[in-house]
Amino acid sequence: MAGKFGDIIQKARQEEKPDDQSTIQLENQITSEREVNLCVKVPKSLRQHWAAEAKRADITMTSVIIQALTQKFGLPDSHK
Repeated sequence: MAGKFGDIIQKARQEEKPDDQSTIQLENQITSEREVNLCVKVPKSLRQHWAAEAKRADITMTSVIIQALTQKFGLPDSHK
């Protein structure tokens, strides 16, 4: 049974895996600094859904949040 679901998950990851190198580079640059928490309260059902979708897409929720905040607000000059 685990093999069946493993195959499904692997296929989904291959189909939806993002190849956005700029996000990866940004994450690497940001993680060279001391990290701090960014706490956001959301309904449990939404968090569970987003966590599952991120896992299925083989990406981290951190990378998605960083990408969204960067698109909305940009970066300070020290990170460009």
